[in-house]
Amino acid sequence: MSDNLLSLMTFFPLVGMIVVLFLPREADRLIKSVTLVVTIITFFISLPLAFDDVFKTSAAMQYTEFARWISIGDYFQMNYNVGVDGISLWLVLLTTFIMPIAILSTWQAIDKYTKAFMALALLLETAMLGAFISLDLFLFYIFWELMLIPMYFMIGIWGGKNRIYASVKFFLFTAVGSLLMLVAIIYVYYFSVKVGVPFENGFSVAHFYNLDIPGNLQNWLFLAFAFSFAIKVPMFPVHTWLPDAHTEAPTAGSVILAAILLKMGTYGYVRFAIPLFPEATQTYTPFLATLCVIGIIYGALVAMMQEDVKKLVAYSSVSHLGFVMLGVFAMNLQGLSGGMLQMINHGISTGALFLIVGFIYERRHTRLIVEFGGIAKKMPIFATIFLIITLSSIGLPGTNGFVGEFLILVGAFESELRWFAVIATTGVIFAAVYMLWMYQRVMVGKLKNPANETLKDLNAREIVIMLPLLLFVFWIGIYPNTFFEKMNPSLENLIDQVKAKQQVAMMVEEVEQAPIKIVVND
Repeated sequence: MSDNLLSLMTFFPLVGMIVVLFLPREADRLIKSVTLVVTIITFFISLPLAFDDVFKTSAAMQYTEFARWISIGDYFQMNYNVGVDGISLWLVLLTTFIMPIAILSTWQAIDKYTKAFMALALLLETAMLGAFISLDLFLFYIFWELMLIPMYFMIGIWGGKNRIYASVKFFLFTAVGSLLMLVAIIYVYYFSVKVGVPFENGFSVAHFYNLDIPGNLQNWLFLAFAFSFAIKVPMFPVHTWLPDAHTEAPTAGSVILAAILLKMGTYGYVRFAIPLFPEATQTYTPFLATLCVIGIIYGALVAMMQEDVKKLVAYSSVSHLGFVMLGVFAMNLQGLSGGMLQMINHGISTGALFLIVGFIYERRHTRLIVEFGGIAKKMPIFATIFLIITLSSIGLPGTNGFVGEFLILVGAFESELRWFAVIATTGVIFAAVYMLWMYQRVMVGKLKNPANETLKDLNAREIVIMLPLLLFVFWIGIYPNTFFEKMNPSLENLIDQVKAKQQVAMMVEEVEQAPIKIVVND
């Protein structure tokens, strides 16, 4: 079974989607139950990955599967090539962990076209898992594009009053970036064939890593990848689709978008853009780090001014993911491991915040901060969980957010991005301001609105949804080594490969620029 574990895990939700499509349209409860069971089974299928100790010592890909897929003469070959290492391991598990939680949150929120929503959710899970395990660039691109379709319909059909605008904007932004990446992928493939790499290797990432791409060409290819991934993160200034998509999406859609889909961009930099184009990465790191810092501060300041709780959380994502990318571009073990861990942390904490916003919206049908105040007296369990997640989001020591942000800032400070780290530290302060101020206005003080008098505390289903997230808030905050032990060998290997290529490029450049002395002997 371990020989096909990744395929079984990835395509089991697709099988579940087919089952859901054959269920009676009016059987909403049955459809939701089957979908929930499918996502839970998928999570259990993925669990052996978490308990495999080989990741602690090996940077090699594990659970690999390979099969020839599409062949066109001697010109084109695409393979089904998948595997996981310490870099993709926890993102795969985050996906299978979040999906049952997202489905459970739909029990009351989704009451129209239930069959279609659940089928799209299962299709989306297959696409996300496929993207994280793909070791063939063209296969990755297929799963990457497949993710757009379910999320587009989730926002456009089950979203808020401006859902059409938000869904179209989401699709156009991500599609434009994806087309640029597709052109770059095809060019890299034909370059590899041109320099003698056997075409049977297809779009194998491992073989592309060994290519010696000329500097100017490498810059253009890197920019194509970087732009596509920057939109997905999203990084400033191509972030504008995110607040609209988050605000209009249903709760489950916002949770999936924040917890998993945004990580496709950050993962794309680590897996593809940086190791494929190390020289270009070094050239553009100062520029990209500048965008990260701007995003950190801009996202925090705009979040501070929001009157809608959900939009505030959406802009906080822009700020938090700026930290993630700053750690990635530091390109040392502290920054990179902090960035990878912060991807997981953001998925847990921000996903939990969107669930919290969804709980209160189901009760009051409003997200405006001015409509609340003092509701902790009516909802003590909700208030306690909300406070814990708020403190996690601002990085309180002992919670998951602290570990990731601390390592990111340390890593950036110890690299060439020292002053970027100093400026980015202000984002931590701003985060405390907008999150605690929001919590104060919503939860404490006097009950200002009579409509809040009848609010009911979290029910058993909602508590069950939040408990796993709370567990990981403290687990990662108190003992993060569980996660570092398995990701660090792969990260160390990545850093060594990138640094070695960058050093070789620098040596070649020095030789080319050195003056030539001609000595003439009598």
